[in-house]
Amino acid sequence: MKLLAHILGLCLALALTDADHHEHHDHHDHHAHHAADLDRCEGMEMDAVAVNEEGIPYFFKCDHLFKGFHGKAELSNETFAELDDHHHLGHVDAAFRMHYEGQADHDHMFFFLDNKVFSYYQHKLEEGYPKDISEVFPGIPDHLEAAVECPKPECDEDSVIFFKGHEIFHYNVRTKAVEEKEFKSMPNCTSAFRFMEHYYCFHGHMFSKFDPKTGDVHGKYPKEARDYFMRCSKFSDNSDHVERERCSRVHLDAITSDNAGNIYAFRGHHFLRKDEGNDTLKADTIESAFKELHSEVDAVFSYDDHLYMIKDEQLYVYKVGEPHTHLDGYPKPVKTELGIEGHIDAAFVCEHGDGAHIAHFIKGNHIYDVDMKASPRVQKNERPISLFKKVDTAMCGPGGVKVIVGNHFYHFDNVMLFVASRALPEQHRVSLELFGCDH
Repeated sequence: MKLLAHILGLCLALALTDADHHEHHDHHDHHAHHAADLDRCEGMEMDAVAVNEEGIPYFFKCDHLFKGFHGKAELSNETFAELDDHHHLGHVDAAFRMHYEGQADHDHMFFFLDNKVFSYYQHKLEEGYPKDISEVFPGIPDHLEAAVECPKPECDEDSVIFFKGHEIFHYNVRTKAVEEKEFKSMPNCTSAFRFMEHYYCFHGHMFSKFDPKTGDVHGKYPKEARDYFMRCSKFSDNSDHVERERCSRVHLDAITSDNAGNIYAFRGHHFLRKDEGNDTLKADTIESAFKELHSEVDAVFSYDDHLYMIKDEQLYVYKVGEPHTHLDGYPKPVKTELGIEGHIDAAFVCEHGDGAHIAHFIKGNHIYDVDMKASPRVQKNERPISLFKKVDTAMCGPGGVKVIVGNHFYHFDNVMLFVASRALPEQHRVSLELFGCDH
C-alpha cells in the first residue's frame, strides 16, 4: 500500500506540475526530478502499454513514458507532442498500435484519455484528432482501462479488444460491430499488449498471459512484470532465476558458444549457461562467475578456450573452466588488444572452419575482421550488412551464424551469406528455440 500511495502521490504531483505548464515555462526541472522518482524496477502499475511500429514496447505512467525494456522515464509529450494540449492531467488510459495490412490506419498508434482518442502516425497527430471515442470506435465506452489489437486468426476477425473493469469488448475493425465478452478467469487489466503473437494483461506490477478469444489463462500466472519485461538488477524473492532468464522478453546483451558447444548468454546483471548435449540451463549473476566484469557486457566471443568479454572500451579475458579464470593484467583497452575502436554491438569467431582465427565485429550496420594470430591486431575488411541496421548480439558454431535482433534470431550457414544476403531467412524466437521457454 505504501508503494501505491507513493505512486498516486507522484501522479498527483506530476499533474499539478503539468497544470502549471501554461503559467510557468521553467517546470522541466520538476519533471526531470519526478522522472527520476519513477523507477520501474520498484514495481509499479503502468497506465498503458503499446508496441510502436518498430516493435519497441512503450510503457506509460502518469505523463511519462518508458521506451523499451530498460532506461529512464521521459515525458510522453516529447514523443507525442499533443497529448497534453487537451488533458492537463497528462495520463494515458489505454493505448494500442493498429496493425492490419490494407487498413488506412495500419501502423497508427491510438491513445485513449478520458473520453477522447488520439491517432498518431510516425509520432505525428493525425488531422482532426483528438476525437470522441464514440465517434471513432462506436459502442466503446469512455474512461477505458486497457486496449490491445488482435489480428486474424488470433481473433476470429481483425479486432481491437477494449477493457473496462469486468467488461470486455471485441471491436471488429472492418464492420465496427462490438461483441461484449466475459473473461472469467482473467483479472481486471490495467493495461494490455500484444507481443510476439502473445497477449499479456497487466494488473498492478504482475501480468498474466491470456487467450484473446476466451480470456483463458493457462499456466502459472500471475507473474512478476519486472522479471520478464524489464531489465532490473534485483528481482522478487520468489523469482525463479532460470525460468526468468530463459523466458525474459528483454533482449540479450551478448551471446557466445565455446569450442565444446556450451552457450553463454548475457543480459543485464545475469547470464544463462546451456551445456552441449544437455537441455538443463543454469542461471546466475555475472558477478558470481565473472566478478571483475560485475554486469552488463557489450559483446563476448570465444577463441582458443578463452572467453573474450568487451565492456565499454575494456577487454576482459577468462580461461574457460570450473571456475573461469580471469587472466592477469586484464582488463586492457580493446583498441590496443584487438585493434578496433568505437562501440561494439556483437563479436564472434567461427572456430570450425577456414577462418578459425578470424574474429568478426559488428558495429551498427558494418562488420569488420580482426586476425587473432596477427601482431599487432588490426581491424580490416570492412563491409556493410544489408539486412539489419543494428544487431544485439551474434554467435557462430558448427551449424553457422546466429544473429540476434530483439527477441528473434536468424540463422545463416556462414559469415559470407550473412553479409551478402538480401532476403531475411526464417525468423526464430530466442526464448523458445534457444532456451526452450514454454510461454
